[in-house]
Amino acid sequence: MRASASARPRRERPPLGLALAGGLGAALFALPLLGLAVKAPWKDALRELGSPEGLEALRLSLVCSLSATVLALLLGVPLAWVQARVEFPGRSLLRALTTLPMVLPPVVGGVALLLAFGREGLLGRYLFDAFGIRLPFTTAGVILAEAFVAMPFLVITVEAGLRSMNRRLEEAARTLGAGRWRVLTRVTLPLVAPSIFSGALLSWSRALGEFGATITFAGNFPGRTQTLPLAVYLLLETRPEAAVMLSLVLVAISLAVLVGLRDRYLAAR
Repeated sequence: MRASASARPRRERPPLGLALAGGLGAALFALPLLGLAVKAPWKDALRELGSPEGLEALRLSLVCSLSATVLALLLGVPLAWVQARVEFPGRSLLRALTTLPMVLPPVVGGVALLLAFGREGLLGRYLFDAFGIRLPFTTAGVILAEAFVAMPFLVITVEAGLRSMNRRLEEAARTLGAGRWRVLTRVTLPLVAPSIFSGALLSWSRALGEFGATITFAGNFPGRTQTLPLAVYLLLETRPEAAVMLSLVLVAISLAVLVGLRDRYLAAR
């Protein structure tokens, strides 16, 4: 009991200057959210949230963000495995490209998507000529834009899980005669399932709040490409009360995801 008690980190009293700076940093994050909560028209909350344009934007946001998350899982998990397990020239460059959408201005990402998948884009012209597929300014374009900006969160989370897992369990399975695919599906993926789940939640939350790449690549057409963040942007000019309430919905969802992931991470430690 004494050993475990002594192993616990001692609570420190921070210096006054450090505490003040930390408090100001916390206020920088808390005050804007507090402003949303204070200025929200709570008396008309149900009416504002139940408006046809708000419900349609929320429906489209959920459909597109969940579809983007599925796309991120299908492509991001194999990409994370390659980056974590395979040695090849240019792996550092691939990692940089994988995480670039996290720091790239979203509008620039939308322009890049247009130049790649637009009617005259690198791949878009062949998709249209050969299959009649047109991605810009469509719901599919929204899904692609959201996956582009959200998948890096999944990739880096899963790659970290793959790098930190105990690989001796995989070696033991191979020693017992399991093939590569069986080891992957029965050992590797179950071991990194918490990382996949956390990465998928982060990816979904980021896709749900995507704005810049979506409006640039897919436009802002109600019922087709107007997701919740785009609806908030338009409502700020005509019905700011509705914009505030829809903003609170996005904040509540994102905050719930982040708090849940933080509690899961701390519990795991």
